[in-house]
Amino acid sequence: MTTVTAIDGEALVNDLKGRVRGPLLTPADASYDEARSVWNAMIDRRPAAIVRCLGVADVIACVEVARARGVDLCIKGGGHNIAGLAVRDGGLLLDMSLMRGVWVDPRQRVAHAQAGCLLGDVDRETQLHGLAAVLGFVSNTGCAGLTLGGGFGYLSRRFGWTSDNVTAVDLVTADGRMVRASERENSDLFWGVRGGGGNFGVATGFDYALHPVGPDIVGGAIAWRGEDAEAVLEMYRAMAAEAPRVVTCVAALRLAPPAPWIAKEVHGKPIVALFVCHSGPIDEGLAWAARVKAFGSPVGDVLQRRSYFSQQTLLDATQPKGRRYYWKSEYLRGLEPDLFARAIAHARQIVSPHSAILLFPLDGAINERPDDDSAVGNRDARAVINIAAAWDRPEQDAENIAWARTAWSELRQFSTGGTYINFLTDDEGDDRTRAAFRNNYARLAAVKATWDPGNLFRVNKNIASAAR
Repeated sequence: MTTVTAIDGEALVNDLKGRVRGPLLTPADASYDEARSVWNAMIDRRPAAIVRCLGVADVIACVEVARARGVDLCIKGGGHNIAGLAVRDGGLLLDMSLMRGVWVDPRQRVAHAQAGCLLGDVDRETQLHGLAAVLGFVSNTGCAGLTLGGGFGYLSRRFGWTSDNVTAVDLVTADGRMVRASERENSDLFWGVRGGGGNFGVATGFDYALHPVGPDIVGGAIAWRGEDAEAVLEMYRAMAAEAPRVVTCVAALRLAPPAPWIAKEVHGKPIVALFVCHSGPIDEGLAWAARVKAFGSPVGDVLQRRSYFSQQTLLDATQPKGRRYYWKSEYLRGLEPDLFARAIAHARQIVSPHSAILLFPLDGAINERPDDDSAVGNRDARAVINIAAAWDRPEQDAENIAWARTAWSELRQFSTGGTYINFLTDDEGDDRTRAAFRNNYARLAAVKATWDPGNLFRVNKNIASAAR
């Protein structure tokens, strides 16, 4: 564990005083513990100082002080990263959560979002105009981390990765400069930040291309008993093969939560659930949903016309802050019958009522661009499997982590060889980072050498500079 002496911590704070406008917190401050906390309760780290940035000038000051002092610099947006990359023992934490402005240009169909925004912040403003950015599945996720790692959600089959829909990124670089990256400005950096994570600078704002979606769509959730999982997943596979791109359907194997929309007699028992979004014409969505609702004997059904904003919050209750989380994930070649059989078998061994095995589709627009169009790559993937362990108490760590690792060790045979950078846990090393970037890694290392040769931005899934 990294530690910083009291003298070093005091010197760091003294360097920051008078240079930052936002709140400057130390372990002696009452609000320090809340500011250092993140979504995953497995992460319990104590930075030497926290700056709650109010603007780009605060970010520049922190970058300059961290570089001069040689301390670890970490950046917290939504704090939702599974590996807890937002916080480091003895480091300087930039808390971006006060920078949550969103400005929408409905004529140009562009939204500018500051780096502290959560997905829900952007959805709330864009939906006022019947527009949407391509974002993720949980509204409390931070936009910055999602976007820098690639990002995918209910609209990705139509429009690609989240990063495919970014038109510009504002960053503070390792030498304390404020730069803009786009196709026309600093194009090498623009290529790298669209999937390469926080390796190249501190992102302070994003321009997102918007698409006409909502305010209403057809979406929601529908569930069947666990004993029907094989038949339901086969229906899911056939449906995914023919579904228009306006349809995205996430499959989940888990124990039924005590949710009011699920029949009480199956609470705590195995279920298979589909989380569905049809973002096209409402009449077509209702007809398509009717086919799904007619399959078998559902034990819960809230698949209906609803607001797109409500769809974007549908999974929030399954991912509350303060639980303990451990994931193992892979990109998949496709939805293979043997994959389903093995996933069902491991779902039956789940040891926590909060855990799940999830399947997210990635076909469609993602697959159409060249693999080196941006750093995120992995355009041969047709789905993501996430073995998502979640539980409440530290004494349950070993059994839940063991379940996730055991399931992953068998299910990874269906992988493309790639993995999603945003789903990597703290204990996964350089080999897994390289697997996330695959053929794009060497080019990323060259971009790193240009923009951060000293590896100031190292509290991440780090890319080794080609110059090192």
